[in-house]
Amino acid sequence: MLITQLKAKETITSLTAGKKVFIINCHGCKEVRFPEKEAVELQKELAAEGTVTGIMTTDYICNPENLELRLKKHMSKIQEADLVLVFSCGVGVQTVAEHLDDKMVCAACDTYPVPGFQGVTPLEYKCDQCGECYLNLTGGICPITACSKSLVNGQCGGSKNGKCEVDSEMECGWERIYRRLKEIGRLDALKCPTQIHNFATDDEVK
Repeated sequence: MLITQLKAKETITSLTAGKKVFIINCHGCKEVRFPEKEAVELQKELAAEGTVTGIMTTDYICNPENLELRLKKHMSKIQEADLVLVFSCGVGVQTVAEHLDDKMVCAACDTYPVPGFQGVTPLEYKCDQCGECYLNLTGGICPITACSKSLVNGQCGGSKNGKCEVDSEMECGWERIYRRLKEIGRLDALKCPTQIHNFATDDEVK
């Protein structure tokens, strides 16, 4: 089970400032904990600024077939946007980023674990539910799960021909991140200083 919590309002508005935004809400896990009321209020504020090109709300965006069908209905509005802001767990953000490889895709939420059964996703993407999410700095590719060493400060230098030195069948996560950021014109994100995670436990989550 997991909890999604909105990132600080200042963090989200710094991402959206001066940009046209398309918003995606995932309500698949809201019976566990999704900050729906807070998300709606924030989205109203963003919409009032006249920069929101559209809003899509659906269930389980971690289901790629469902997501692809949903995105097709909104593609014209998505193409108008500079940024796609996703209100979901980390798996959902990574799924959207994979489908919209020419768009800047950002997480509006952080994800925390709670004891109990974990949902099953049909994808290879994983979310370690580690609290403060790096996806906004790494182009929607999680360095914790895409790198076998879970490095958050860049490539280790041990990859060969794009493959991980730990697992020769695994593509180097940081090479994927670099290519993704280059594709969307966000290599400047790599200049951001790495911050230590806040590995808050569920009873510390506000």
